[in-house]
Amino acid sequence: MAKGKAGPFELPPLPWDESALAPTISARTISLHYGKHHRTYVEKLNELVAGTQFADMPLEKIIAATVGGEDNRKIFNNAAQAWNHTFFWNCLKPRAGKTPRAIEKRLDDDFGGIGKFNEEFSNAAVECFGSGWAWLVDRNGKLEVISTSNAGTPITMGATPLLTIDVWEHAYYLDYENRRPEFVKAVIENLLNWTWAEEQLDKAKDLRRAA
Repeated sequence: MAKGKAGPFELPPLPWDESALAPTISARTISLHYGKHHRTYVEKLNELVAGTQFADMPLEKIIAATVGGEDNRKIFNNAAQAWNHTFFWNCLKPRAGKTPRAIEKRLDDDFGGIGKFNEEFSNAAVECFGSGWAWLVDRNGKLEVISTSNAGTPITMGATPLLTIDVWEHAYYLDYENRRPEFVKAVIENLLNWTWAEEQLDKAKDLRRAA
């Protein structure tokens, strides 16, 4: 995230217009989710890090430095939520295309196919208790599906996130009310940005080579 006048972090632009994901996710939901919730996490983070050692750190380093610590719990929550949301927007794509062959083979090897992955990913999202996230990650060269609660993020778990679905209620309640399974199904079927996932998978390979 670039530097701005209000603090070291600013709200990044969406990768598409607010109406681009309709009818799966409405412009009204994006306006609230991005324009209110995501913006608030960024603004609150700027308030919390002002005058501290965190003010000059990249977002990922703030997350790593504050995870699990009670003293800086608010900083972690807002930093991780700012990061998670930026990642989430990139995981969504209007009229998402086919799964790239490289990832399709990995899904075959690690899940038994795209259908099995979709089922496991959906279950992780639907069954996540309360607020949180479902993730497809690469960990040690193997694809996994995990879920995290609240502001939890795989970048603190030795995993490279490839895709995520936000299952905080503000992500879907205006469009689906309490029907989280319907929201999750619609996102998986219509919006997952597999090109983005492939790019993250390539990054994971580069990191392993450099290690």
